[in-house]
Amino acid sequence: MRRSAWLYDGCRLRTGWLQDARVILLGHRDGSAVVAKIGRDEQEPVTGAVRGRGRRVDDLDRRIIKMLQVDGRLSNTEIARSLEITETTVRKRIARLLDERLISIVAVPTPEASGMLLSAILGVSVELTAIHDVAETIRTYPEVRYVGMSAGRYDLMVEAFFTDQEHLLEFVTGKLGCLPGITSLETSIILKVVKFSYEWEIA
Repeated sequence: MRRSAWLYDGCRLRTGWLQDARVILLGHRDGSAVVAKIGRDEQEPVTGAVRGRGRRVDDLDRRIIKMLQVDGRLSNTEIARSLEITETTVRKRIARLLDERLISIVAVPTPEASGMLLSAILGVSVELTAIHDVAETIRTYPEVRYVGMSAGRYDLMVEAFFTDQEHLLEFVTGKLGCLPGITSLETSIILKVVKFSYEWEIA
């Protein structure tokens, strides 16, 4: 294997040949490293984080993500045809985005699909010494979609979904009411959902 090394933009750069691919190892001064493998035709690079820094999405990543936001069932071939790039490029890009946990491709059912027709926002006041224990317990309840520690009137803000008012009552009295550390609770039932979305706008 042919190897060489030099400094590039504050990083130690090593190159070599491994099988049919050129291997580049970027070693940062902080000890982190990124491996890049480029085919001999030196077209689409494949990178993977060994340890350390993440990578920001570029314009092509954003275009792929936007298409998947509209229809998560699009095939790599359809995306490649629309963006006028190769299917291999799309496949590698999506694999990298998934591997680096920059995107997730999942089916997200609506609350109605699971029979949860009633939603509520709960403001929870707790003894500050117990806030972490209370929050960790609440997050395990299947009705709960969101738990956040907050500054202001309440110490915890909770969003939860229920099948009906009886279910809500059982949750408030049977679960939250039995938790040590909770000092008060205020429940606001959502009458109409104006917006419900898990999508983040990609600039």
